[in-house]
Amino acid sequence: RERRARFVGKNGACNVAHKNIREQGRFLQDVFTTLVDLKWPHTLLIFTMSFLCSWLLFGMVWWLIAFAHGDLDHSTRLQRDPAEGAAGSAGAFVPCVTSIHSFTSAFLFSIEVQVTIGFGGRMVTEECPAAILVLIVQNIVGLVINAIMLGCIFMKTSQAHRRAETLIFSKHAVIALREGRLCFMLRVGDLRKSMIISATIRMQVVKKTASLEGEVVPLNQIDIQMENPVGGNSIFLVSPLIIYHVIDKNSPLYDISPMNLHHHEDLEIIVILEGVVETTGITTQARTSYLADEILWGQRFVPIVAEEDGRYSVDYSKFGNTVKVPTPSCTARQLEEDKSIM
Repeated sequence: RERRARFVGKNGACNVAHKNIREQGRFLQDVFTTLVDLKWPHTLLIFTMSFLCSWLLFGMVWWLIAFAHGDLDHSTRLQRDPAEGAAGSAGAFVPCVTSIHSFTSAFLFSIEVQVTIGFGGRMVTEECPAAILVLIVQNIVGLVINAIMLGCIFMKTSQAHRRAETLIFSKHAVIALREGRLCFMLRVGDLRKSMIISATIRMQVVKKTASLEGEVVPLNQIDIQMENPVGGNSIFLVSPLIIYHVIDKNSPLYDISPMNLHHHEDLEIIVILEGVVETTGITTQARTSYLADEILWGQRFVPIVAEEDGRYSVDYSKFGNTVKVPTPSCTARQLEEDKSIM
């Protein structure tokens, strides 16, 4: 049988494609999240076009104000005859914005207003109340665009999955005896010194099932009970830990043996680690999954933590290394039945 596609990749990416979404307008109701979810080229293109369009729009407004007030004609006359400007300096004509004589100069003034460069060659006078109002509106629009851009860039650079890149899982999971019981085990570690606060870990089995009524569930998610060295689902991830699941009568792995393990093409075990990043306070989540051929029967992980010079050191070169150990070649059900007979 052909192995089915993964539900969750080894890197934590969910292998799900959303098609035929008719209510696309819902994405526009949460514009900020939509911008954060976009790829970097698209985000930068949107912000670049936002600035250019706002500069062009207000540049056109400044040009219209100057045109309506007659500033363009007066500036043209001054360019042709500078002596007229010197002679008429004591005259009554005052432009709305000084030194605007074309759309190009109006566009440059729009940039100066919005990004507060202020070269000093152009300025708004008290001649036109409409120009003062436009100045206020453009400043507010520029601040809004800057705020959205800075917030979006901050969120994109500090997204939760960035921190998850340094949360690692063993490439393979193992099944072996622990305290006389068959256990499904994996190793998890954190490469950074800054800790994950309130870290919790949980596992799910994803497989195709059918109900008694004949309903087929292609991706049925079943929670499985986990145990770890500190008890419960909370973990203190200051050093790599081996997380294990006891295969008992309530486990979906209860009837799996080494002979039929690799015949369960529909079996996939998902591991989800969640916690709060100590340095940023952002909740992060790291995920991975194990298919049937990534589960090693009769092996266990080698120790990687040792005490050296009064402190504990972790050798990550052996993070995923395993060794063979004596393990019964039977299901957990058969192992419990044999113990009950004995």
